[in-house]
Amino acid sequence: MIKLGYKASAEQFAPGKLLDFSCLAEEVGFESVFISDHFQPWKHVDGHAPFSLTWLGALGAKTSRVTMGTSVLTPTFRYHPSIVAQAFGTLGAMFPGRVVLGIGTGESLNEVPSTGQPWPEFKERFARLRESVTLIRTLWSQERVSFEGQYYKTEKATIYDRPDVPVPIYVAGAGALVARYAGRSAEGFICTSGKKPELYTETLLPKVAEGLAASENGARPYDRMIEVKVSFDTDKERALQDTRHWAALALTPEEKMTVEDPVEMQRLADALPLERAASRWIVSSDPEEHVERIGYYVGLGFRHLVFHAPGPDQARFLKLYGEHVLPRLRKRFG
Repeated sequence: MIKLGYKASAEQFAPGKLLDFSCLAEEVGFESVFISDHFQPWKHVDGHAPFSLTWLGALGAKTSRVTMGTSVLTPTFRYHPSIVAQAFGTLGAMFPGRVVLGIGTGESLNEVPSTGQPWPEFKERFARLRESVTLIRTLWSQERVSFEGQYYKTEKATIYDRPDVPVPIYVAGAGALVARYAGRSAEGFICTSGKKPELYTETLLPKVAEGLAASENGARPYDRMIEVKVSFDTDKERALQDTRHWAALALTPEEKMTVEDPVEMQRLADALPLERAASRWIVSSDPEEHVERIGYYVGLGFRHLVFHAPGPDQARFLKLYGEHVLPRLRKRFG
């Protein structure tokens, strides 16, 4: 059984407009909405970066069915883990069974400008992530928590508004260590499409499985979620040109990981040729081609597909995808 979701591109649209798109996503048949959590966007001109936690509260109030969450939030620099625990405790209490906390180790673009902290190596970022998860779960399950970790500390802290239905934690990863940790310690794993096949088949999914096998309950329900980058329109040239809006995704990790300025990120992205900007996307005007190419990820074992569309007319995309592609996916894969 597959679940079909919508990626709310916070970096591209003003928060009110993004909320309208996400409500429309529920209307046309999408089952989840995940929002980016950025302090700064990929570009300076026409960029956006709404506060995801405020926005999720508004989304929950204006919808009735969709699962909603962050994809992904970094609970280690801008946010103390205790504040993340409080925020998602409140969201979970207000919208029981509909909230997911999606987290990752972060990017300097978001964390350095807002905190002034130097960007640490991966080893420290991963250690902070693990410690933050431990603290968040402790705060959700205990009272008067005095926590003394390597990076975080609380003193007799209590989260007073907590959900009756536990909020699942999904961990995003692009490498073996985080994927294994996600399998061992989380309720779900998040990654993105459009990368080399061996990354999924030889590293990410095997390491998630390895982590699950090493966990206390390897048979527990587990969500394998992937953000699938799709550009669909009845006009194929329009679908191709739309990918220019997200050319930054085609930059290599080496090209963008230490870039902390949206002006510089935009300069790098704008310099890419259209063919490279489109390289991460499934670009086609044929619904059956979308189904076939998305089916590749279903065949790997992903069951939660969250669709990210690059174009400015998101309402057009949602209606077209809801009419032409989602029914075909459900018919093919349940």
